[in-house]
Amino acid sequence: MPKAISVDKQGRLKSRAAMSDTNLLLTITIAVFFILYLFAVLFLGGSFTKPQNFLNILNNNASLIVLACGMSIVMITGGIDISVGGVTCLVCMASAVNLEQQGGTILTAILIGLGIGLAFGLVQGFLVAYLDIQPFIVSLAGMFFAKGMTTIVSKEPVRVTNEGFLAVKEARITVPGLGATNKLGEYVPAYVEAGVVIALVVVVLLFCLLRWTKLGRGFYAVGGSSQSANMLGINVRRTKFLAHVLCSLLAGLGGILYFLHVGSGDVANAAGDEMNAIASSIIGGTLLTGGVGNVIGTFFGVLSLNTIKRIVSSMGFDEAWWSNITVAAMLCLFLVVQSVVLMRKNKK
Repeated sequence: MPKAISVDKQGRLKSRAAMSDTNLLLTITIAVFFILYLFAVLFLGGSFTKPQNFLNILNNNASLIVLACGMSIVMITGGIDISVGGVTCLVCMASAVNLEQQGGTILTAILIGLGIGLAFGLVQGFLVAYLDIQPFIVSLAGMFFAKGMTTIVSKEPVRVTNEGFLAVKEARITVPGLGATNKLGEYVPAYVEAGVVIALVVVVLLFCLLRWTKLGRGFYAVGGSSQSANMLGINVRRTKFLAHVLCSLLAGLGGILYFLHVGSGDVANAAGDEMNAIASSIIGGTLLTGGVGNVIGTFFGVLSLNTIKRIVSSMGFDEAWWSNITVAAMLCLFLVVQSVVLMRKNKK
């Protein structure tokens, strides 16, 4: 039995080495984010010194936070899901058409989004867990299917004018004590969008799931060693199935949050978000090999990813390739760190 997996006196599954590696990577991720942001404040100044700039990172990436957390769940079990961006795009378009052309309500749009995510999760989870098809191949097919279905729903952009939806979209939650005075001498309160609150709640709930539930410990055990997890009485197939269902369901929720932020459906929505979700998970300390990860780290991974993009833009490198090059360098750095952690884990 690998040292990463053990059972306590009450027969509860524990994953000591995996959790210690998780904490190490989490510490590195948080430290990197604060170093990046401190660098931006001290050397670039400008909007970085205003609290609203940080809150805008959250406002613009609430959906990505949810997608990346779902991605981390699957990656912890040793899998991957590259269909989440396509699912997000399909949810946006289907919800927009429902509200604008079919007389739907916010409730029906939410149900459609969650239903699409659940459907993808059930199908992909079954194919991966019970038919032993590679997760990359299954989710690749899911990505193409979702993008194709988006075009079938509507080829043209659909902008929503539903008053109830717009009221929710424009809702702002004031954050006391973080406002600033503008050039006219007027005090402007800091705010976050409703989607940010939902995203933060998701992060907390998933953290509790991974930390204190049998299912969460099962995710780590399956990712660490599926054979050992099976010897310990864990239903490996069901655990992988639930991981994919949860990931796709969160992709549906992420699509709803993306829709709330942009207010329209478009075939270009969430383009590349599956790659951003994977990058955020890796930066957040989730190992591609499985068994190690933390959604708190993923949250800071999203923040770090978008902070570095803003730093590059603020330095005058507005071309898209500069951001891509910087993100690539950042990913390489964290992959090297993960390799060191894996070497340390194997020596144990």
